[in-house]
Amino acid sequence: MELFKEILAKILKNEEIHIIFPNLEVEITAKLVEMQSFKALQKIQAIIENDDLSDFHCIEEIILVLEEMGTGCNRNDWYFD
Repeated sequence: MELFKEILAKILKNEEIHIIFPNLEVEITAKLVEMQSFKALQKIQAIIENDDLSDFHCIEEIILVLEEMGTGCNRNDWYFD
C-alpha cells in the first residue's frame, strides 16, 4: 500500500486540479496509479531488452525509472565512483 501512495503522490504532485467531484469513487485514483505503473513497466521492459546496456547499467536505469515514479529506492548504495 505504501508503494501505491508514493506513486499516487507523485502523479498528483504534477497535476493541477480545479474540479471537485463530491461523489468521486476511489476507482479513479486506482486507475491513475495503474496507468502510471504500466508506463513504468513499459520503460523497464525496454531497458531490459536493450542489449547495449550492461547488467549494472540496466539496474541503474531501472532505479531511475522507479525514482521518476516517486518511489523510494535505496538499492544504489553499492555504487562506487
